[in-house]
Amino acid sequence: MVTGFDPHTFDLRNVPAGYIADPYPYLADLRKNAPVHRNPDGTYVLTRYDDLVSVYRDPKLWSSDKRADFGPKFGPDAPLFEHHTTSVVFIDPPDHTRIRKLFQFAFTRKALAAFEPRISKLVDGYLDQLEDQGRMEVVDELSFRLPIEVVADMLGVPGEDRMLIREWAVAILTALEPELTQAQQEAGNAAVVEFKNYLRDLIRRRRARPEQAAPTEVLTVLADAEADGEKLSAIELLHQCIFMLNAGHETSTNMISHGVHEMLRNPGEILRLNENPDLIEPMVEEVLRFQAPIQINNRRSTGDCALSGVDLPAGSTVHMIVAAANRDPAQFPDPDRFDINRRPNRHLSFALGIHICAGNALARLEAQIAFRKLFARFPTLALEAPAKIANRLRFREIIELRITRG
Repeated sequence: MVTGFDPHTFDLRNVPAGYIADPYPYLADLRKNAPVHRNPDGTYVLTRYDDLVSVYRDPKLWSSDKRADFGPKFGPDAPLFEHHTTSVVFIDPPDHTRIRKLFQFAFTRKALAAFEPRISKLVDGYLDQLEDQGRMEVVDELSFRLPIEVVADMLGVPGEDRMLIREWAVAILTALEPELTQAQQEAGNAAVVEFKNYLRDLIRRRRARPEQAAPTEVLTVLADAEADGEKLSAIELLHQCIFMLNAGHETSTNMISHGVHEMLRNPGEILRLNENPDLIEPMVEEVLRFQAPIQINNRRSTGDCALSGVDLPAGSTVHMIVAAANRDPAQFPDPDRFDINRRPNRHLSFALGIHICAGNALARLEAQIAFRKLFARFPTLALEAPAKIANRLRFREIIELRITRG
C-alpha cells in the first residue's frame, strides 16, 4: 500500500508525484482494489494479467484502430494522425493482416541469422570502448547504438543519418503519451513530415542504384513486395518504414538499459549468469517482465462487455497497463523479485495475439548477445550514478545510466 494513495481517485493523465520513479506500488494498489478503474476522462485502466490476456486474445471485440481516439487528440488532418492510424500496430484486420504479411519476411529465422555476426561485431566494438575508457554511458554507447544500427542496416539508412532517426522517433512516440503539450504535438507533426520526406528520398536513391544495397537490406524488397496480389501504397510504405525504424529500436533500447541496470542492482545474478550461461534466455525474459519497455497499450471495445465483473459499454477505451500485469501475483509468484531463472515467465511485454511484436525475436537476439558478452567480459561492473528515468508513462525509459568497469 502507498501511504495516502487512493486508487479509486487515480488519474492516468495526472499521476502521483512518485509514480514515474517507481510506478509498481501504485499499480499494485490499483490491481488489488480497483483492477478495472474508471479514469476521470471516462476511459478505463486495466491492471490484472487475466484481463489483459482477455483483451489481447479478442481482436474483434477489442479494436486496435485508433481513429476515434486520435482524431480529437491530433486532429484528423495532422501528420501524427496519419502516421498513427496507418502504422500496422494501430489497425485491424484485414488491413493489419495484409500489411504484416508484407514485412514479416524481414524477421524470419534465416533473416535474423544473417544479422547475428553483425550484432556480435557491434557489441564487441562497444565493449572495446568500455575497456579503453573504464566507464560507459550505457544509453548512448550501447543500448541505443546497437538496435538503431541494426534496424537502420535493415532499411539502408546511412550511418551519418542515424541520430536523425532518434530525434524523430522520440518526437513521434512521445505523442502517444496520455497527456500531450502543444509543443510536443508540434514537434511530433514536424517529425512525421521530415521523416516521410527523408524516406521518399532514400527509396528514390535505392531504386536508382539497387547495387548499393547490402545483402541484408530490406527497404527496396519491402517497397516491391506483394501479398495476395497487393502491394503497399506509397503512404503505407512510408509509415511502415517509420514504424519499423521507431519500434525497431525503442523497445530494444529500453530493454538493454534496464537489463544492465537491474543486473548491477542484483550483482549476485551476474555471478549466476556467468556460472551458467544457459540462463541468458530466461534472464532476458525476466528483464522484459520486470521493467516492461512499453508499459501501456490501448484498445477500444466494439460491443458491450465485462472485465473482472465490471460492465463496460461499447466504445470504451482501455489502458492496458502491461507493467501491472507483469507483476500480478496471480501469475508470477513473488513478482517484485528479480529472478533470472524465473520459469515459466509468460510476460506481456511483447503483447499477445495478432498484434504480438513482429520484431520480438530480433530484440531478444540483440539483448542476449549484448548481455552475454557484457557480463562475461566485465563481471565486476558497477553503477557510477543512479539511473535517470524519463518523464514518460507509456515507455519505461532510462535516459542516462553511467557504469564503471570495476
